[in-house]
Amino acid sequence: MQSKNYAAIDIGTNSFHLIIVKIKQDGSLVIIDREKEVIRLGSHQGEELSIISPDEIERGINVLTRFKKLADFYEAEIRAVATSAVREANNRNEFLEKVFAKTGIEIEVIDGKKEAAFIYKGVRKSLSYKQKKLICFDIGGGSSEIILGRNDEIFFGASIKIGAVRLSKKFFPGYILTEGAINNCNNYIEEMIKNNKEVNFDESHDIAVGASGTILAVAGMIKYRRYGGKDKSLNGFVFTKPELEEVTGEILKRKTPEQRVNIEGMEYKRADIIPAGLLILNKAFEIFNIKKMVISEFALREGVVLSMLEKERNVEIKF
Repeated sequence: MQSKNYAAIDIGTNSFHLIIVKIKQDGSLVIIDREKEVIRLGSHQGEELSIISPDEIERGINVLTRFKKLADFYEAEIRAVATSAVREANNRNEFLEKVFAKTGIEIEVIDGKKEAAFIYKGVRKSLSYKQKKLICFDIGGGSSEIILGRNDEIFFGASIKIGAVRLSKKFFPGYILTEGAINNCNNYIEEMIKNNKEVNFDESHDIAVGASGTILAVAGMIKYRRYGGKDKSLNGFVFTKPELEEVTGEILKRKTPEQRVNIEGMEYKRADIIPAGLLILNKAFEIFNIKKMVISEFALREGVVLSMLEKERNVEIKF
């Protein structure tokens, strides 16, 4: 089999991601390029994530045009998927049609179950935990996914409408924190998780895994504090509940994004929405009795690439 390149585009609520992957002759997967652009879809107009504004559409098209040029340079086959914000937008068809007209990219809007399955597929490729029961968390801008699986079997995969952008918009106008808003947000998160019918709270797990946005940002801050300096790789990094609580306490004391941006290891583009993401993560640790979490650098987009490979070979990839 000859090597071939694949490009996965993940159109999220907080950011757009591109990865370009080469599948080598031995079947191994190598990321040869990646891009990320922070674009908040549905954050400027309407209730919840109900409207993608004209400015967001224009910025999205500009980013996707750049992504398309890069994928074409590598002669990579493209698959683009969109999640929470596009899923829910009243004007999603307008967005999809304008993107296709300007870039030729056909976006597949995936539901929460499919999103969770892709995330789990990526996590399984990233971490070698055979026979272990993994509970996986992915906190995005618009939704959070919770998946329980072992090897290639998924016991449940839930997508819950709690995300760092969504909850910031709902509870923290201007991204300003107050004690009352923090308490209200905490209660809302607990209610949304515990009332989700997809989650089986009676199931046990062996290992808790975290992926994507908020969780990678938090893990990066904890690693920075623990060892000093920034290390590019976080895959397999483990942090503890006390470490998470320490970072959370410090961030929640800073009431404005301007105060939070100066915290050691903080991603400045995430300083506004990270409190909401942290509240979700802390609540997950509490509800699922998690003591420590291991990081997967692979998630949705890597899962999309693996699904492209499976389709081409007409076989499910085993790990």
